[in-house]
Amino acid sequence: MAEETDVIVVGAGLSGLVAATEIADAGKRVIVVDQEGEQSLGGQAFWSFGGLFLVNSPEQRRLGIKDSFDLAMQDWLGTAGFDRDEDFWPRQWAEAYVAFAAGEKRDWLRAMGHRIFPVVGWAERGGYDAMGHGNSVPRFHVTWGTGPGIVEPFERRAREAMKSGRLTFRFRHRVDALSITNGTVDGISGAVLAPDNVERGKSSSRNVVGEFALKAQAVIVASGGIGGNHELVRQNWPKRLGEPPKFMISGVPEHVDGRMIGITEKSGARLINRDRMWHYVEGIQNWNPIWPRHGIRILPGPSSMWFDATGTRLPAPLFPGSDTLGQLQYIMSTGYDYSWFILTQSIIKKEFALSGSEQNPDLTGKSWRMTLRRATNKGAPAPVEAFKSHGVDFIVRDKIEDLVAAMNKLAGSDLLKLEHVRMQIEARDREIANPYVKDAQVMNIHNARRYIGDKLIRTASPHRILDPAQGPLIAVKLNILTRKTLGGFETDLDSRVFGSEGSVIPGLYAVGEAAGFGGGGVHGYRSLEGTFLGGCLFSGRNAGRAAAKAVG
Repeated sequence: MAEETDVIVVGAGLSGLVAATEIADAGKRVIVVDQEGEQSLGGQAFWSFGGLFLVNSPEQRRLGIKDSFDLAMQDWLGTAGFDRDEDFWPRQWAEAYVAFAAGEKRDWLRAMGHRIFPVVGWAERGGYDAMGHGNSVPRFHVTWGTGPGIVEPFERRAREAMKSGRLTFRFRHRVDALSITNGTVDGISGAVLAPDNVERGKSSSRNVVGEFALKAQAVIVASGGIGGNHELVRQNWPKRLGEPPKFMISGVPEHVDGRMIGITEKSGARLINRDRMWHYVEGIQNWNPIWPRHGIRILPGPSSMWFDATGTRLPAPLFPGSDTLGQLQYIMSTGYDYSWFILTQSIIKKEFALSGSEQNPDLTGKSWRMTLRRATNKGAPAPVEAFKSHGVDFIVRDKIEDLVAAMNKLAGSDLLKLEHVRMQIEARDREIANPYVKDAQVMNIHNARRYIGDKLIRTASPHRILDPAQGPLIAVKLNILTRKTLGGFETDLDSRVFGSEGSVIPGLYAVGEAAGFGGGGVHGYRSLEGTFLGGCLFSGRNAGRAAAKAVG
């Protein structure tokens, strides 16, 4: 006899936790199942930098940033590029989400104890026209406590609901099938996996020790994306981005494999926009990896010079921090799957941050003393210096001749020609002495330093790359880093899933990355950043509240 409850949530990541806690707070019973152990509670959100997209926040206003719903909506639509019949619900989600980000999102989180670092970041700056891709103003609000800081309020709420008996976790329970009766999803079944206390993020055992079945009036799929499954990433790779990379590194653990997405689709759910995805181009191989092929993304400021594998500078406006997928498309068009940064010690000290909670112990540990050292230390933040010393993708030399030779050696080729690289760097350096310039990247640097947040902690003073006083010179080999699935199950604004015939499947909901963060692709083709965690929050909240009402 299958155990019964009101609602089942598949996945104990952020979107699943949000949905489950909303259900429990509504007085309903919910069971959360996850194939990983309790140590992985919070899923990918735990590993994140904790960035949140907010509009017209107090943090923005204090820094002199003028933002509005209309401006944010203009940026979102220019970035998303909605152009398909199946973009109807994603666009509805986009309008609702931007309204959430401009409205109650911050206060809702703050009431749970969530706090924000006071300097707002400026991600995905675009560089096209006013209606094109990118954030017109800084909107990237970093959670004080990074990823763990965004998970903590919902984990706390979940554990309180456990004490009252309204919420139950079933860890090490792998779902193999959805139960459907007369067209209504009413449960799940699968395998119980052997206990495994492996460290969070590391690959866990798949040894089966039993079976299980659960019944409910509603099932919410919150199983995440496909970023750990490179075969599936390549299978869905869009032609518009060129050929799939031969070499990629992973921004998520191995268990982020898309398995539950396949199970749900086979049950009749409509999966749309599967060719829309978000992968970073500034990936570096982790010198101290946790999961297989573990990569970290550099969060760069605007000053590093960016070269493709042949030593040609990326064209405007593909500068650091401008257009992730534009850069990916260009890089793959070269016939190679990597590129290079060339910079100075002065730039790495001021401008390099690494994405991820474990790479930011000051922010993650909520230490103001450590955080202030970012602005006062002689070197870069300790995790960045560790990569500079130990990372296989970093090269440090005093002279450009030695740097280029070492770059060719690392790449195993002679693609980089010293005079070609030197000529481009010297041309850029000639622009530095004059405030009136035609080099678009140097213009971008000047524009960044007009914003006090960038001037204080994210943008180095303009200087010549070949100035020995700013050295040593640094080169970084940049790899493609898998990360997010932008497509997903088509859902209405209550997160109810549509079937292949176009009607809602009774009893089935999808949230987070499994739903393309809402609707089956709320971001469209591109993201404004800070929107992934927010999509988990918003879709999980909508699903939890709707499911709680539906079960009566």
